[in-house]
Amino acid sequence: MNIQGKYVKLRAIEAEDLKLLHKWSNDPEINYVLGGWHFPSSMQDQMKWFNNQSLSSNSQRFSIETEELGLIGMANITDINWKDRNAIHGMLLGDKETRGKGYGVDTIMTVMRYAFEELGLERLDTTIIEYNAPSINVYTKKCGWTIEGVKKNYCFRKNRFWNMLVLGIHKDDYFELAEKTKYWENGN
Repeated sequence: MNIQGKYVKLRAIEAEDLKLLHKWSNDPEINYVLGGWHFPSSMQDQMKWFNNQSLSSNSQRFSIETEELGLIGMANITDINWKDRNAIHGMLLGDKETRGKGYGVDTIMTVMRYAFEELGLERLDTTIIEYNAPSINVYTKKCGWTIEGVKKNYCFRKNRFWNMLVLGIHKDDYFELAEKTKYWENGN
């Protein structure tokens, strides 16, 4: 099953996606804005990661695709907690040319619609490094997320520590935003 947004389609990651995903996973500029530890990865590592993906997992990863551009990034819903009805969300748009064109907003809105309307989750969380202003703005100013906390000196990048912001959204906030903006009803 594909998950359709207004501009993007979220679909299963396929073997033919691995070449681009491998390129993005080794891009220092992309890794600079992502949390976690990143070592150079080989295509063999990428294949091993791909082969470990499973529909039965509580962590689901999707390719982000547009009709005109093809594969432009990845999104996920991970650490799904079915008892407490929450999960963690993340996303990456691979090529710079795709950023700032509404694909990020549409991906986040599409993930939220799927998480809240199809999976029945109550809330989503994410983390963003404090200097990643474009991502912070997309989540908080365009997609209704709230900064709920700060993990002090959490990430070490370019010879210094940076704070990690903790963001979240509740399903009621999503529904209110979708209604207020008529996001799914018009061509915003």
